Amino acid sequence: MRIIAGTFRGRRLASVGKGDAGARLRPTADRVRESLFNMLASGYDDPCRDADVLDLFAGTGALGLEALSRGAQSATFIENGRTALRLLRENIGICRAGDRARVIQRDARRLGACPGASGSLVFLDPPYGKRLGEAALDAALEGGWIAPGALIVWEESAEVTPPPGLRFCDERHYGDTVIRIFERA
Repeated sequence: MRIIAGTFRGRRLASVGKGDAGARLRPTADRVRESLFNMLASGYDDPCRDADVLDLFAGTGALGLEALSRGAQSATFIENGRTALRLLRENIGICRAGDRARVIQRDARRLGACPGASGSLVFLDPPYGKRLGEAALDAALEGGWIAPGALIVWEESAEVTPPPGLRFCDERHYGDTVIRIFERA
């Protein structure tokens, strides 16, 4: 894995190989990440620029770090897995992004109240097929973690049921990965 573009371009991130089934790590492939960020940049008025990113089920942090590399002002990473937290912190160090990154060790389905700025760009990449994304989005909306007008990028292999108040914008398929983009009304 590597950062595709921006100020961290070309930096190799800590590797988990093809994923860590025990830790439920399944990093977004470079090709999929590149396509996603190209789609965002061309169709949504560059949502990375000056964004406050919320990366739910952050895993290795590749999505949030890519957004920081492309101009986001901050990223909050929500993760509770030990292996993922270790890799996430290592990757923040590799990118020297510690001054703009905040790691919160917490279950994304039990967020509570947001302690800072709400996310204007949200990445949601839960373990596939467990319907954890719906619960995490409900918790994030209830706790004020997602700003009005925020773009939400939801990566999942199965059909999803977004909570009320989200408008569907786009959907792209990459093998068994489906990227859906919603906007908070």
